[in-house]
Amino acid sequence: MKEIAIVVLSWNAQPLLERYLPDLVQHTPLDLADIILADNGSSDASVAYAKSLGVKVIELGENYGFARGYNEAIARLEHNYVLLLNNDVRVSPGWLEPLYHFMETHRDVVSVQPKIRWDRAPQSYEYAGAEGGYLDYLGYPFCRGRIFETLEKDHGQYGLEPKEVFWTSGAAMLVRRSAYIDAGGFDASFFAHQEEIDLCWRWRIAGHRLYVVPESTVYHYGGASLSSTDPRKTFLNFRNNRKMLYKNLPDSKRFWILSVRWLLDLVAMATFMVQGKWGDAKAVVKALRAYRSMEKTVSRDSEGRDVAFQKLYKRSLLIRYHIHREKTFDQLKV
Repeated sequence: MKEIAIVVLSWNAQPLLERYLPDLVQHTPLDLADIILADNGSSDASVAYAKSLGVKVIELGENYGFARGYNEAIARLEHNYVLLLNNDVRVSPGWLEPLYHFMETHRDVVSVQPKIRWDRAPQSYEYAGAEGGYLDYLGYPFCRGRIFETLEKDHGQYGLEPKEVFWTSGAAMLVRRSAYIDAGGFDASFFAHQEEIDLCWRWRIAGHRLYVVPESTVYHYGGASLSSTDPRKTFLNFRNNRKMLYKNLPDSKRFWILSVRWLLDLVAMATFMVQGKWGDAKAVVKALRAYRSMEKTVSRDSEGRDVAFQKLYKRSLLIRYHIHREKTFDQLKV
């Protein structure tokens, strides 16, 4: 049994596989890792193409989405580690070994991610993970190298030393399979978007640590499955973010933070309307309604939720970004 299973979840994305799988096969040490396509019931030739490259295939039979799709695939594996990799990620030579070696020598760490640059502009950090993820106390995600929509160029300004982060990116994250299973995996009700932040928050509540290992670099195209302009993405982000907050905030903080977020989400809806983005405005309303009808659970570890909350960024990212004009990670003084 090899140590790592690299799992690429995909649905009807043969052109992306043709673009990115060959580099994955070329630059992955096959004595260390199996490359596995987890296919969400594709009707195109994705499965046949992957097999033609010697890639193993798990055929899930239907489109479970990102969250449940990975849960279904990982449940069938026995490797010590699983690397979740988006189907629109280009890997580079020597990308895997630094991640694996760090996990092997830091047994208290449950997940690491590489540095993630943007495949469309390779000198820039990429939105989905950049150089590791953080969260402010109101639930707004940001990264070292990406604040809201502002992407920094990577000039080596953050060095090559591994750094502890609050969340690792689902675009490319190496996890201990046992820790993933013990935590219950992704929340399948999320379907897609922010499920990895929720999982990482639950890991933080349990006392685990997560890191970025910048010695490893990959390039993410981004938005290949769901465009950033698609109102469905807006819906999933707003709905899932609220559920994540409900699940993981301490009891003493939950009501007032969710109340503030409700007001801020209404402001976001109004902003979309002013911009003429009626689909996004409707998506926010739909998300708020859907959140109210979702089954909501809370972590039983109340002490762990208090401890994890202390790891959040204590200032308002909205105020620092829009009022103080702090557009880069180092300006935030995290």
